[in-house]
Amino acid sequence: MIRSLNSFDLKDKRVLIRVDYNVPIENGVVKDAYRIQCSIPTIKECLESGASVVLMSHLGRPNGKINEEFSLISVGEVLSDFLEIPIKFSHDCINEDSINVTIGLHPGEVHLLENLRFHSGEEDNDVEFSTLLSKHGQIYVNDAFGTSHRSHASNVGVTDNFIHKGMGLLMKREVQYLQKKFKNP
Repeated sequence: MIRSLNSFDLKDKRVLIRVDYNVPIENGVVKDAYRIQCSIPTIKECLESGASVVLMSHLGRPNGKINEEFSLISVGEVLSDFLEIPIKFSHDCINEDSINVTIGLHPGEVHLLENLRFHSGEEDNDVEFSTLLSKHGQIYVNDAFGTSHRSHASNVGVTDNFIHKGMGLLMKREVQYLQKKFKNP
């Protein structure tokens, strides 16, 4: 059985959340923030439970190369507005600097990692890439329903490195909806 967010003691823990921030961006401006809004309940639940949060997502198809057109920096600005707190942003998702930012987080702080797909290891479900991603959290939460069918490092490989793992509130809602539809089509 897949555990949900409320199965964990989050106090003083770093929660690594796979979110789906694959949103339309034009000239550095987020044009539709719906997917960002959908992640807010899970993030707030973690923060209110005394955790710090590290968010990872992809944006577009940069084919394993850094491409500023697909940067998540503008997503971080929108996220900061929704949460009404500053967001720490790292221009990479697995380098030593980004991991050090995560390790230095205090309860109530949020760290957004740069686009996972800037590394080919994401789509290749690379073991080394997964291991480096896992250094960002003590608990893993998947809240990216729209990407869960993919065998990528951030939603498959990374889970091998966590004892405590489960689904976020958005994922739980989607799964419950599907369960209901399968029972009563």
